[in-house]
Amino acid sequence: MTSAEIRQAFLDYFKGQGHEVVPTSPLIPGNDATLLFTNAGMVQFKDVFLGDDKRNYSRATTAQRCVRAGGKHNDLENVGYTARHHTFFEMLGNFSFGDYFKEDAIRFAWTFLTEVLGLPKERLWVTVHHSDDEAEKIWKETMGIDPERFSKLDEDNFWAMGDTGPCGPCTEIFFDHGPEIWGGPPGSPEEDGDRYIEVWNVVFMQYNRSADGQMTPLERPSIDTGMGLERIAAVMQGVHSNYEIDLFQNLLAAAAEAVGTQDRDSKSLRVIADHIRSCSFLITDGVTPSNEGRGYVLRRIIRRAIRHGNKLGAKGAFFYKLVAPLVKEMGEAYPELAKMQDQVERVLAKEEEQFARTLDNGIALLEEVIAGLNGAVVPGEAVFKLYDTYGFPVDLTADVARERELTLDMEGFEAAMDAQRERARASGSFSVDYNDKLELTGETEFSGYEHLEDRVAVSAIYKNGESVSELSAGESGIVVMARTPFYAESGGQVGDTGSLNWDRGSFSVVNCTKESRNHLHHGSVAEGVLKVGDQVVAEVNKARRLAAALNHSATHLLHEALRRILGDHVQQKGSLCNDERLRFDFSHFEAVTAEELKQVEAIVNAEIRANSAVETEIMAIDAAKAKGAQALFGEKYDDEVRVLTMGGDFSVELCGGTHAKRTGDIGLMKIISESGIASGVRRIEAVTGQVAMQWFEQSEEILAELSSMVKGSRDSVVAKFQSLNSRTRDLEKEIERLNAKLASAQSGDLISAAVDVDGIKVLATEVEGVEPKALRDLLDQLKNKLGSGVVVLAVKDGDKVSMVAGVTADLTSRVKAGDLIRDLATQLGGKGGGRPDMAQGGGTDVAALPKAIASVADLVRAAG
Repeated sequence: MTSAEIRQAFLDYFKGQGHEVVPTSPLIPGNDATLLFTNAGMVQFKDVFLGDDKRNYSRATTAQRCVRAGGKHNDLENVGYTARHHTFFEMLGNFSFGDYFKEDAIRFAWTFLTEVLGLPKERLWVTVHHSDDEAEKIWKETMGIDPERFSKLDEDNFWAMGDTGPCGPCTEIFFDHGPEIWGGPPGSPEEDGDRYIEVWNVVFMQYNRSADGQMTPLERPSIDTGMGLERIAAVMQGVHSNYEIDLFQNLLAAAAEAVGTQDRDSKSLRVIADHIRSCSFLITDGVTPSNEGRGYVLRRIIRRAIRHGNKLGAKGAFFYKLVAPLVKEMGEAYPELAKMQDQVERVLAKEEEQFARTLDNGIALLEEVIAGLNGAVVPGEAVFKLYDTYGFPVDLTADVARERELTLDMEGFEAAMDAQRERARASGSFSVDYNDKLELTGETEFSGYEHLEDRVAVSAIYKNGESVSELSAGESGIVVMARTPFYAESGGQVGDTGSLNWDRGSFSVVNCTKESRNHLHHGSVAEGVLKVGDQVVAEVNKARRLAAALNHSATHLLHEALRRILGDHVQQKGSLCNDERLRFDFSHFEAVTAEELKQVEAIVNAEIRANSAVETEIMAIDAAKAKGAQALFGEKYDDEVRVLTMGGDFSVELCGGTHAKRTGDIGLMKIISESGIASGVRRIEAVTGQVAMQWFEQSEEILAELSSMVKGSRDSVVAKFQSLNSRTRDLEKEIERLNAKLASAQSGDLISAAVDVDGIKVLATEVEGVEPKALRDLLDQLKNKLGSGVVVLAVKDGDKVSMVAGVTADLTSRVKAGDLIRDLATQLGGKGGGRPDMAQGGGTDVAALPKAIASVADLVRAAG
């Protein structure tokens, strides 16, 4: 069976057993800030297991795309060197949310493996947790497995969502590759061998673990299973390594052609074939290369692949060429990959080009390090800086060093690497107490779409996280009601503010958030006493809500306009819509030009002037997708969703926010800034409605003031400023010319101050009336007049000192300008450096300058 056939057979089998086939979730978890990437099939169901999310099904099955290349689950360094480690893999899973439990889960797994796939029972080995007598009994008595192929294990067969929360024992099924492969069954001394390979894991989530380690049975025990597609494909196709399955064989062939090698068994080729999958799907899901977070992990994977390609002799960019072969292999199962092919290729090609420049920068830095060596060993810290800061491969550093008859301090490098790994572990370790939440029941009905005022009873009050019966005047807390007109912060729209009023007092609402389907009204009692059960009139701040709603509606128009002008690769990466302005973050690989911004703004304002109705309707998620609705970044959606349509079919998106009734209500939208906030992520800020009008009024006032300053009209102000700017440039050039003339005049006087230090002419002096940037010109003149010697010049610039040092070419083997300036700058409390013939630096200890100047002769004497 091919990999695609196994995937489909799995989904079809569990669909036949009453499971809902749920699409794969993105690689960026939308419901879990503790995870870098989606690394297991259960991630998208985490809130369902916790009871915070309700679905209209109690059984589910998925083929989930996963990445393990950062944080707790990091397989990156093993990829290419083992038979089964990958940065990207597919996890086939079936799940029960309080429906079936151990017996059915075991039966489903065994039936699929032995009947649907036809694996011989005598080549399967089963393990259970040592405490799970129930699972042992099911396997031996109900399923009738051979007791000789059964083990009871300890911690290897217990799974937990985290230090706290749902957990339970598990049972695993292993495939025996045969006696010709070294290794023993699970639990034996040789279990680390490759003979017995885990193919299926069934987790019995039956406990909730508290922070003190106490485990209490769950009311509705659940099932979470996983089977790696690549591993089971290797079994079904009769090969031992995942890289020998059909999918990888085709990618390996494409990679070999792209880098120009015939070595199909190369570890480097395996790295490339694996990495093109993780990189392509990460970019498809909105991750872009950067120097932090998920983007940094992506960049590391890309550069690792490129480095391995270079080791195989690749000439020029090659990695991006593998996207098309990957789409051919996986595009049918994951059409989003095929849709984003052009964008993925552009991002990878740009990153390859940038890495090529990085290599050039790394070579230049390495040359500087080598020039400053006092021995024949390149320090480990320098090797690490090249690797970590510049992405410069260690083996390439070693090649350059070898050409210069130098060696690397690898112990120092490894020490720096260990320190970095420790920092990464510290920053990548998450500790979450899943029980550290308000004890909420029921859910809040949102009535705020229809009106901004409602009468309702208070159902719960919380103070400092604890449930209380009342709040008195001056006390802060959280109020929960069964129904509310207050919008809870989500989808980028801020939460509503307002008040809860009753005949004896009022509660000021400063924010509204959502937790476990309940709206939490944050604030304090302004007067009176608020008690659970009190009837209150909930009143939303109408002006603030309307302004935020207009900005939210404009955000949807802006999103679609950007896609039409820049391309379909534009994806929302975040937003903020409040009563003052809108902020919209989106994926794009370069700055948006002024002309493109002008086009985007024109499209949005044309839709506003069209004054079309803003329509919302509730429909099934599949129907919404069929309608072409765009989902917003980072949001979770129920099986029934709210679809927002603006401008006919101009913008169709899933959105639970509040909006204008007609596009004309927005008035107008004005983009006020565009900037980059991360690699591959841009940000637009804009204003709408009354705030936009105020922005234009302020602009008019500024223009009038500028016109008055240059004694012109608004029609002539640009020409006036162009004339002033031209005049300013001419004056600056004249000043530079006069400074150079002054410096030249001084050089003749200064040359007489040179002294002889052990046969070397040394000129070290403070100069006056010279701009710091003119020091280099003066330095060059003095070096030429000396013919042979050392020159050090300093100039005070307010509370700073700027210095330059120069050494003529015949003396750089004895005296290095970079060493001189570093020593002198240190005396001044600053830094400096440069080449052997010229260096620059400075400091802030102005009082120390005379002593530093006086020390130059001794420094030259010591060096020479």
